[in-house]
Amino acid sequence: MIRILFYVLIVLALGAGFAWLADRPGELSLIWQGQRIEMSLMVAATLLASLIAAILIVVWFIRVVWLSPHSISRYFRARKRDRGYQALSTGLIAAGAGDSALARRMTARTHGLLSADQEPLIHLLEAQTALIEGKYDDARKKFELMADDPETRELGLRGLYLEAKRLGANEAARQYAERAADKAPHLPWATLAALDYRSQTGQWDEAIRLLDQSRTAHVIERKEADRKKAVLLTARAGEKLEADPKGARDDAQAALKLAEDLVPAGLIAARALFREDNLRKGAAILEKLWKQDPHPEVAKLYVRARSGDSASDRLKRANKLEALRPNNPVALAAVAESALEARQLPLARSKAEAAARIQPSESIFLLLADIEEADTNDDGRIRHWMNQALKSPRDPAWTADGVTAPEWLPVSPVSGRLDAFEWKQPVAQIAGPIEEGTPDAADAAIRSLPPVAIVHKRPEPQPEQAAVPVKTSPVIEAEDKAPVTVKTIAVPTPSESVIVPQTVKVEPKPAPAKIGEGKPLETVVEPFFGRSPDDPGVRDDGSKPLEKSTFRLF
Repeated sequence: MIRILFYVLIVLALGAGFAWLADRPGELSLIWQGQRIEMSLMVAATLLASLIAAILIVVWFIRVVWLSPHSISRYFRARKRDRGYQALSTGLIAAGAGDSALARRMTARTHGLLSADQEPLIHLLEAQTALIEGKYDDARKKFELMADDPETRELGLRGLYLEAKRLGANEAARQYAERAADKAPHLPWATLAALDYRSQTGQWDEAIRLLDQSRTAHVIERKEADRKKAVLLTARAGEKLEADPKGARDDAQAALKLAEDLVPAGLIAARALFREDNLRKGAAILEKLWKQDPHPEVAKLYVRARSGDSASDRLKRANKLEALRPNNPVALAAVAESALEARQLPLARSKAEAAARIQPSESIFLLLADIEEADTNDDGRIRHWMNQALKSPRDPAWTADGVTAPEWLPVSPVSGRLDAFEWKQPVAQIAGPIEEGTPDAADAAIRSLPPVAIVHKRPEPQPEQAAVPVKTSPVIEAEDKAPVTVKTIAVPTPSESVIVPQTVKVEPKPAPAKIGEGKPLETVVEPFFGRSPDDPGVRDDGSKPLEKSTFRLF
């Protein structure tokens, strides 16, 4: 573009010059070798310009002829280079597609057309071809050569890092990532890998420093960097909580400023404040977290903020949480647990059943079983709630990479990834039928609760009299039969201590004959269970004992 403008300026200057001469005519006389030559000034200027142009054309033609061998050779070199780049491009595409035969063929052609010293991508093509052919040692050697070259250092280090990860050599992978992060802190993969490794070893200060550098270089987005820094500050605060509560409080509060919904940071900050007897500020932090998203650990720490509180005081604090988030299953469960501890069993039962109707889960049915044990101690009803707990969805837990932990951890123990734990329902193998956690299922479980069983205690036998108690029920009249007396005899079962009532039909005794009307009818012997009829403790009608019978023991 600049050259075109230059040529345009030259033409304009020539045109302006000729116009200036045309406005000022004159004569030019030249005497050379006895001859006089006369011409106008315009003709002389035109001849001079034509002469200069002819000289330039002649010079250009001589230069072209003189430099033609070099130009011809340069043309063929450029053509050869273009063919080499075409082969290199085809080989890289074939390697990416997994076509090892075509990639190897293009590698050989590239070597014949290009020099590896001039084009470092040939090493990458060779390494990729060796990887898809399964020649990992050759690929690793190529990556090491690339790592030693300043032009391809980052590419070689990434290849070595991926190979170390594939082989499970975590220490070697860590060293490659650290080296790449030091040489090129703008690489996202190197920064994140080094950050994960420093987090796994508990080097929180180094990890925070590296994260700040990457944030300054705009390697990680601001939102993601704030979240990761909040997690690192929370992890460092957790280590300081026992020895340095003040430092733990500062780190946890700094983490909350970066991520307001980070529950572990709020829990650590509240615990540190409680140890400093600053209950009001610690409770304010927990209340803020509770308003955002009710969490069982927040409720537990809030209710038990002060160790000297009574069960009634803890119930009041649980009621306050419910007032902040009404009709919430977590809040209802917290009130039910506190009411159970305060022995307010009707309140505990009503709140637990309400929580089960909103969101049935394993823990809420186990809580109902505990309430049932404290209230009625009925085995059937307790087993009913336990059965519902087995069929209900599992409760949320801190989960990362399919592994649950009893408490939050900054790094996953499986993959080593930072900020991997989430509060969600864990995924487990289904061992039996699991009902959907719907209000209808909870209502059905509550309606199907069996009634409280009445347990009869077996009476202690008297030392002087061990008789089988017999109760005579009212006489049942029949239309065409004589009156029948029904007796209920309590007989102990062989394997249980509960007395099982059994009903025995007894033939009625005939009425005594009147004076002068023949002989009286014979009495019918009543059935007995386990005792001889002549036992003095057995009575025939509850009025008088039977006669004793004498016998001897051999």
